[in-house]
Amino acid sequence: MKYRRPCKSGLQTVPFVLVAYLIFLAAPVVLLGIGSFGESWSNTLLPSGFTGRWYLEVANDPSFRRAFVTSLQVVAVTAAINVLAGLPLAYAIHAGARGGVRFAARLVTLMPIAVPELVLAFGFILVFSSDTLPWLGSFWLLAAGHAVLTLPYTVTALVADMDQLGLDEYEHAAATLGASFFDRVRDVTLPLLSPSLLSALLTVAALSIGEFQLSNLVAGFLSRTYPIVLLQAFYGATGFACAATVVLLVLAIAASLASGVAARFAGGRQAEPAA
Repeated sequence: MKYRRPCKSGLQTVPFVLVAYLIFLAAPVVLLGIGSFGESWSNTLLPSGFTGRWYLEVANDPSFRRAFVTSLQVVAVTAAINVLAGLPLAYAIHAGARGGVRFAARLVTLMPIAVPELVLAFGFILVFSSDTLPWLGSFWLLAAGHAVLTLPYTVTALVADMDQLGLDEYEHAAATLGASFFDRVRDVTLPLLSPSLLSALLTVAALSIGEFQLSNLVAGFLSRTYPIVLLQAFYGATGFACAATVVLLVLAIAASLASGVAARFAGGRQAEPAA
């Protein structure tokens, strides 16, 4: 069988495509950063002047401060729901479901990712705007919506880590030594999964901070999150809107980087038992 060398022209185009993609991805972020320090920006490629007052105005704006605090509260409640619901659900899928049942359980878990957020939001509006369930616009319904959207990421990550760690073997060894179920969960399951759970929760935080579509339709006036208020900023001064966007971007990037570091640490922890 003859060995066919890869086409050199095709390999040469790969770096150009990669560079073009990175430029396309980074250009809006760079322009937002530049615009946040511009004095004015109107019908030009770059802003004119230099100022830092936009960040001060964002920090002093009561609506943005309230929305920022609300977003952090939603993230905290969403993370708590992911721990309380995601960990038992992932454990049940890993330990109890086999074959077709396991596949069906994971398929149901991933449904919020497959269904568009607008569809979920409209469903929330129909169900929770009735006289029986008049919860539309409440903080807790908003947090529940964020939990529905982010729970699949937590469950998927935890189930994959349970499979990779060989959690069954560790629990079986603990059971043979007389450990009860709760002792195994406390002394075996939680310590092994803590790095993976932390990584999943940081990913949940990054997703929840930037979530807009469902929040914009479900949130009430007093429970508006930061992205909702941010949209209204673009109807005013461009520099103010850019500064407010950079704040949100920094939060999301920080959560994503922390999630990556936690995932790398979890990978190191998983490699130790295997060695």
